[in-house]
Amino acid sequence: MDCTNAPRRLLRLVGRLATVAAGLSLICSAPVFADQLEQHNDLVNKFVSDLHADPLVADCAAHGNFVASTSTAFDHVEFPPSSFDSAHASVTPWNDSFDEGKQRVKVDSIVTVEGIGVRQSGEGDPASLKFRCGYVGAQMLAFSWNDPVPPTRARSAGATESRAVASGKHTSGKGKHAASGKTTKKAVPKSSKASSGKSSKATSGKASSKSTIKKSTAKKKA
Repeated sequence: MDCTNAPRRLLRLVGRLATVAAGLSLICSAPVFADQLEQHNDLVNKFVSDLHADPLVADCAAHGNFVASTSTAFDHVEFPPSSFDSAHASVTPWNDSFDEGKQRVKVDSIVTVEGIGVRQSGEGDPASLKFRCGYVGAQMLAFSWNDPVPPTRARSAGATESRAVASGKHTSGKGKHAASGKTTKKAVPKSSKASSGKSSKATSGKASSKSTIKKSTAKKKA
């Protein structure tokens, strides 16, 4: 009985340890998430109260600031008062898919807002950033922005293409035969071979008949 119960006790112990570890990870990540949420809410309140921004536009701008700050290109995003006027921000009723790509989720409205991306360590000129958010009610379900950092997949595809061109894989079949230096014999038509054979046989036949006539004439004279 002890031998059969031992594996069960070990499994229970492992399960309890896993539960404790998951709880600890949630406890450790909870303050970080709470800080991010608090910063987000503070930024939204600032945009609404100080810059008179639409609540959805303010929420989209705050989320855009957080996403851009995680990029390797920018430290943060600045939103001047002009970012929230009708020329640089809008709330459009949509009732359709957010886009035709991976975020093909149906949203009720699309919010756009523009900001100024401040680069890391202040190096380089600020960049004009445009954020696009999809909402169902007050809940954001989709997000996109004009990230200036090119995707890794695009760079790898370009490198593969350049390597293929450098190795000569895109050369045509004629080029390969020409580069190998091999020469091919020209094919002679069968008709020409047949005609040449007939002409040679006819010539030899005429020559043999002439020699026979000469021999018979010589015998008569003798």
